[in-house]
Amino acid sequence: MASQKSWIDILKSSKKTSFIHDGKRKIHFLFTDGKELTEEYDLNTDELIVRKWRHKSTLGAQGQWQVEVGEPLAGPVTSSESEIRENCFNPLFLRKDTKTSFQWRVRNLPYPKDVFSVFVEPSDRCIIIKTSNKKYYKKFSITDLDRSQLPLDDSALSFTHANNTLIVSYKKPKEILTLEQELLKELKKLKVTSEWGF
Repeated sequence: MASQKSWIDILKSSKKTSFIHDGKRKIHFLFTDGKELTEEYDLNTDELIVRKWRHKSTLGAQGQWQVEVGEPLAGPVTSSESEIRENCFNPLFLRKDTKTSFQWRVRNLPYPKDVFSVFVEPSDRCIIIKTSNKKYYKKFSITDLDRSQLPLDDSALSFTHANNTLIVSYKKPKEILTLEQELLKELKKLKVTSEWGF
């Protein structure tokens, strides 16, 4: 519980800017080490829609935004990229949480459900997705659990497959639900600005 409080304390001590636009509450966090975090919440449901991080390079330049939750960022198409592009039928891995679960979706996987194996690897603190036909393999961690230093529980993990999409769910532990409720209360207290303050 002490490590959970340290993460919430880090969030509380950061410089925050709140902005409401297009039915979303957008929050920008600026940490003392120069890292930036932006989160977007649905105003009606309070569900997290997007979480992105940006770190400074070793020389102090702004890095690219890295999406943790939500749709990946689409980069600009240059003339050289317009001729050679990644196949749009390749599997697409993204995280899209619900109120009670961390959830990942892997699109463009046309195999039947019994081909998939999804399990927790406690020694690496990660989840592994693999197929028996050796067509797909993915290893990923749950950053929220890592930040709060909470253990992984195999019984919290489940998966389903429909419409060529594998959906992996991990039930949020009560410590994470408490942290999210506490953070949401703090974010709702923030004064809303008319435009982004960064």
